[in-house]
Amino acid sequence: MSASAVRAAYEIRVVVGRLRRRLKETYDNEELTPTQTAVLSRLSKDGPASTSDLAAAERVRPQSMAATLGVLDERGLIRRRPDPGDGRRQLISLSESGTAYVDDKRRAGEEWLARSLESGYTEEERQTIIEALALLDRLSGA
Repeated sequence: MSASAVRAAYEIRVVVGRLRRRLKETYDNEELTPTQTAVLSRLSKDGPASTSDLAAAERVRPQSMAATLGVLDERGLIRRRPDPGDGRRQLISLSESGTAYVDDKRRAGEEWLARSLESGYTEEERQTIIEALALLDRLSGA
């Protein structure tokens, strides 16, 4: 393995981690836990899911996920409906409030990032970032 590949892997991991933490700081999570926020994000991205599916995806026990969903339900951020394929199960999805919450948080992060790019980088540097991101996107398999 080349030294440049090892260094690039390290640098990407560090920078992505820092950016992720910084973006999370821009969100006013209204006292939601990271797990609660992750569940809302997952429902937004992947659509309705059962409690057991969410627990598996977030790698927590179903009982822990039930508690997480209880808080989100109390706050009006999710809704529950019977699973049409199995009436014993419920499908969890975002409520209108939950969708607005997720959209607002994403918008806040994107606005912070756009302001930071506008004020801290030249047009040429921003174009270089865009080009580098196209290369990095290949890593994700997109």
